[in-house]
Amino acid sequence: MRSIKSLEEIRRIIILHKRWDMIFMITGVIALMIAILTFMALFAHMLINGMPRLSWEFFTSFPSRHPESAGILSAWVGTTLVMLVTAIAAVPLGIGSGIYLEEYAPKNFLTEIIEINVTNLAGVPSIIYGLLALGLFVYQFGFGQSILAAGLALALLILPVVIVATREAIRSIPITIREGAYALGATKWQTVSDHILPYSSAGILTGIIIGLARAIGETAPIITIGALTFIAFLPPSPVKNEFPYISFEWLTAPFTVMPIQMFNWVSRPEEAFQLNAAAAGLVLVVMTLAMNGLAIYLRYRMRKNIKW
Repeated sequence: MRSIKSLEEIRRIIILHKRWDMIFMITGVIALMIAILTFMALFAHMLINGMPRLSWEFFTSFPSRHPESAGILSAWVGTTLVMLVTAIAAVPLGIGSGIYLEEYAPKNFLTEIIEINVTNLAGVPSIIYGLLALGLFVYQFGFGQSILAAGLALALLILPVVIVATREAIRSIPITIREGAYALGATKWQTVSDHILPYSSAGILTGIIIGLARAIGETAPIITIGALTFIAFLPPSPVKNEFPYISFEWLTAPFTVMPIQMFNWVSRPEEAFQLNAAAAGLVLVVMTLAMNGLAIYLRYRMRKNIKW
């Protein structure tokens, strides 16, 4: 009798757990559908309002007081250049820092403090990074209100994200790979460069995608360091006709970016400017998706070439 009762209790517990699993699954699906439907509704509204405004003139025209002739030329060029500086500054430094903390740094009290601070910095509000960049890059280093200062500010913003993602990707590599490399006489750097990095590259690239996707839509740090809301000229070209064919004058040029241009148009009362803002938002979403799509393609190629 006692065994029959125990079996019935076990059966009741299993049924109860399955019921809670079903409730949790339904709740998760509902939450996911709300999020997806909200995004689809907002994107559809932006697509309906902004699509008619998209034209070649919209991409090749400067901002204007007249909404019919206003464009995003200076905004999308500025966004591209700022993101280029951000990627060049944040990606190598973030990956290198993650490799050092995970593979080379001694496990002591100082390292633990650094790890905790890096993790916490990933959740710091972006305006704090803008104030830091204003005091450090704009005034202390004398970069001014330039593309270089904006790119470095966004690099500081996404640096903790890249470091944390790099460390997590390295941690996911089985310890047997390291042991096998050491058993065959490989050095520490040979193990990291020939085995750890290739196998963890997909996870590292995911962190880079998340970081750059956050940076391209940020407004607060860019406003803090002095991005212009109206600019009717382009930075100097990075490529020149004479030797050495590369110019860095564009790094010190004034700039604007897509979120700033959208904010400028949204703040205006005319409905035509609202349509311009919707079109600019659509372009920004496409730029983000294109950047993410390229990174996902590279991640797929890396995973395909890896032989376990």
